[in-house]
Amino acid sequence: MATVRVADVMTKRIVYLPAETPLDEAARAMAETDIGDVVVTDGANLAGMVTDRDIVTRSVATNRKPSSVTLGEVAVREIVIIEQSATLKEAAELMRRRSVRRILVADTDRQLVGIIAMGDLALIHETATTAQRN
Repeated sequence: MATVRVADVMTKRIVYLPAETPLDEAARAMAETDIGDVVVTDGANLAGMVTDRDIVTRSVATNRKPSSVTLGEVAVREIVIIEQSATLKEAAELMRRRSVRRILVADTDRQLVGIIAMGDLALIHETATTAQRN
């Protein structure tokens, strides 16, 4: 059986939004593109990442209006990146070690090419388990 690589299962849609973007606008962008995260920028630099869960736990659940809170205020600043040729096992180990559910994916030139989420790993595991049963 061939080794599955991060590039084989990652989401290739990356939405970049400036740190000044209000959370409600970011949530709409996520809904429109059917993704659960955005990459936050500060000019040309990466400033962090915000997930749909971050919006709920850092704004809605604390009674802060999403229209008055910016991505920059809630962004997770620690950016975790993996190379697209890494194996899914390596991605899962990195997620576990860094306690994250999503990892940015880069090519060999360190340019972002996608995002891999824990859910992506679960789908591949489920597909492989089903195939082994049949």
